[in-house]
Amino acid sequence: MTSTDALLFNPATYDPQQFDAETRRLLRATVEWFESRGKQQLLADDADAVWTADFLDFVAKEKLFATFLTPAAYADGDENRRWDAARNAALSEIFGFYGLAYWYAEQVTILGLGPIWQSDNEEAKKRAAADLAEGQVMAFGLSEREHGADIYNTDLVLTPSEPGSADAEAGILFRANGEKYYIGNGNVASMVSVFSRRADIDGADGYVWFAADSRHENYRLLGNVVHQQMYVSTFRLENYPVRAADILHTGPEAFSAALNTVNVGKFNLCHGGIGMVEHSFYEAITHANNRILYGNPVTEFPHVRTNFVDAYARIVAMKLFSDRAVDYFRSASLEDRRYLLFNPMTKSKVTSEGETVMTLLLDVLAAKGFEKNTYFAEVARLINTLPRLEGTVHVNVGQILKFMPNYLFNPKDYPEIGTRQDAADDEFFWHQGPARGAGKVQFADWTPAYEKHADIPNVGRFFEQAQALRTLLSNAAPSADQQKDLDFMLTIGHLFSLVVYGQLILEQAALTGLDRDLLDQIFDFQIRDFNTYATTLYGKPSATPDQQGWAASALRPPVADRPRFDRIWAEVASYDGAYEMRP
Repeated sequence: MTSTDALLFNPATYDPQQFDAETRRLLRATVEWFESRGKQQLLADDADAVWTADFLDFVAKEKLFATFLTPAAYADGDENRRWDAARNAALSEIFGFYGLAYWYAEQVTILGLGPIWQSDNEEAKKRAAADLAEGQVMAFGLSEREHGADIYNTDLVLTPSEPGSADAEAGILFRANGEKYYIGNGNVASMVSVFSRRADIDGADGYVWFAADSRHENYRLLGNVVHQQMYVSTFRLENYPVRAADILHTGPEAFSAALNTVNVGKFNLCHGGIGMVEHSFYEAITHANNRILYGNPVTEFPHVRTNFVDAYARIVAMKLFSDRAVDYFRSASLEDRRYLLFNPMTKSKVTSEGETVMTLLLDVLAAKGFEKNTYFAEVARLINTLPRLEGTVHVNVGQILKFMPNYLFNPKDYPEIGTRQDAADDEFFWHQGPARGAGKVQFADWTPAYEKHADIPNVGRFFEQAQALRTLLSNAAPSADQQKDLDFMLTIGHLFSLVVYGQLILEQAALTGLDRDLLDQIFDFQIRDFNTYATTLYGKPSATPDQQGWAASALRPPVADRPRFDRIWAEVASYDGAYEMRP
């Protein structure tokens, strides 16, 4: 992983040898489909908000979603079909590299499949597998205009059929009425997993997931909520007939199915975002390194090089963390639920880092970054959707906080987890169990990953800050009132997130043999980010004198090393012209 080709995705050299032959073929075929379209066509389709019908034709022809999104138990004899989070991550990165709309079509298909694959409804699962084989896509009907994604509340209501009525005689159990809002693929999905409640049962016992068909006459498509290639629909069900064959989950199990689906489906945010910033990085360095200003290339200016080195280090860190999170996700079990922490990390921390990268690069490109003939402008417009529309950062950081006490203070022994790129079916995703007990999840001791690399100057210095966070929580922990103050606790959550982020980065660096200079540069920004949040904590109105004293004492300057910086800059500059999409 010390060569530039291995660090950033490059369509010109991409050869995913870690996967089986059919996976490699499909990944390469996907790249070639996009490359054959050319940048002008992709950008024009984005500008004109053209629905991705031609892409879905490709998906159907190659049986791409069928191969990647069908559990092996429903593969109908096709040995290549399985749910494999490692290759799904690779595909998400490719989609993000070429356009968020393509990533989104798969993303919401994954979400729509979640309640189906988790259910005991064999007929629905076989129907989903058959539909995928035909090239159909799915949708996830959870959110509503009034309630957002609040799964405690839904105004889509199921009214039971009266015994002896014509509906009952026809096998119709319920009639569904209500609207859903912000539902991707809701214009074409053959199976829309819809969250609802029974009119005759109060509370959680009345929750129901069922499968609807967007082509049914009682399914009223109201329109697209956004002006994008993505079809983010709002629809209304009007006396929609629901039969036993459509029921996926009922009662508290339906609540768990919603959260467990999010655990699986929203994981792909990280790799989609990585693909977006990688393509943008290629455009940025190739432009800036060949742009002459005041008689010199733009990249001769020190602040420009600083921005590029920082952006590059952050992209590599995003990949290191996300790839390592795949290993934990694929190795999860009811006895090892560490993925429940790493999942919101990918949704909030990694996607937020994508925003930071784009800001750094936009500060270099300036006006060029808004030009319509660049993929960069498309990403700059859309990169902020990832951390905000998928649960939002504050929701995910709030979730992350639940794991902090056990992570920092109460470790547990686990078998070592290696790199998981094997061709295995990740069946546990559909048997995650009840969605509760996050605060009881334990983690392996996080300190060995830091101790192993403590001789790298900035890793050692950040390790001091990470240990200082434990001191804060031991000696000046948030009071009961502060714990009720989400604004205050989010700052603590961001500090904690940096420690978790660093752990998986270090683990993946060790597994891949990452260059020491680059790892040192990554922890340069980790230190600076920790300083930022510590300073924020210092300025909180409710911070106590002890907490303010801690914040000041936790600040550290990164270890400066000019030769190291110059070596990383040379690596960054090597990407000039390494990839440029054909017009």
